[in-house]
Amino acid sequence: MSQSELEIQLQKKIDNKTKPLGSLGRLEEIALKMGIIQNTTFPQIKKPTILVFAGDHGIATEGVSLYPQEVTFQMVANFLNGGAAINVFCKQFGIDLKVIDAGVNYTFKISNPNFYNLKVGMGTKNFLQEKAMTEQELNICLENGKQLVSRLHQEGMDWVGFGEMGIANTSSASMLMSELLDLPLKDCVGRGTGHKEEGLKKKIFILEKAKSFHSLKNPTVFEILQTFGGFEIATMVGGMLGAYEKRIPIIVDGFIVSTAFLCAYKIEPKILELSFFSHLSEEKGHKLLLDSLKAKPILNLDMRLGEGTGVALSYPIFQASLAFLNEMASFDEAGVSKAN
Repeated sequence: MSQSELEIQLQKKIDNKTKPLGSLGRLEEIALKMGIIQNTTFPQIKKPTILVFAGDHGIATEGVSLYPQEVTFQMVANFLNGGAAINVFCKQFGIDLKVIDAGVNYTFKISNPNFYNLKVGMGTKNFLQEKAMTEQELNICLENGKQLVSRLHQEGMDWVGFGEMGIANTSSASMLMSELLDLPLKDCVGRGTGHKEEGLKKKIFILEKAKSFHSLKNPTVFEILQTFGGFEIATMVGGMLGAYEKRIPIIVDGFIVSTAFLCAYKIEPKILELSFFSHLSEEKGHKLLLDSLKAKPILNLDMRLGEGTGVALSYPIFQASLAFLNEMASFDEAGVSKAN
């Protein structure tokens, strides 16, 4: 069956449920898109998974974050011990959680089936003074992400959400967004972990210096990612591209993950056809970024935590959308008269 024929069948199935046309709003859009992605009129989610990628950033030494760099490895340990917000929400909704060390400045000596050591280095370089990573490191990150998603897909993963952890990664994300969308930095830089006005001004000043230092001319997305990206961000980009290749629904978290998605989109624009945006973050640049993609977030809860928490909280909406599509009676089945 062609995609257009499938779309017609799905829309007919949705419209024949016992409800006024379009009355379930975004749930109908999600159900339709899930059916198209899975190439069926009975889409299902059997093994939802959230991948949290962690990495450290050399720019953190410039004081762009309120928190010290060691919080990155401490929070990874918290994820693995089940104590973070993302653990609570994944447990509540029955979502598998995987934690990936893409470049944390710490050596983890743990054995945990949900932990993946894909460390490319002990954090990126300080992009105020040099490129964040080498071309080789970038390529390793991209390949690591693709291989991880392929492996998890073989193990049954059929719905993948992306989350992150990394002190100073809002600075990296702001630089990527500014370069990729050709926007002033002041429109892309937010308060991160909670900067007051003076801290925000300092953060913008430092990032402006970094932008001037590199002064990229007509760069490719790969050059931008190599210059300002994080190991966790680059590995996410690879993971998203891997999910696109396997036709797995991609669920995007907040600002940092959306910036990784923007990189993936610049590499493969068709990735939008498989992607959902879980929520609108409070971080300043997020709405502007989503608007550039013409993306509609599912939730708006004034959140700015990261970790994939927005993805987890959006999951019951997916469950509801597929439940109505697969279980709700049609007019004929219920013996209910249609509208004239």
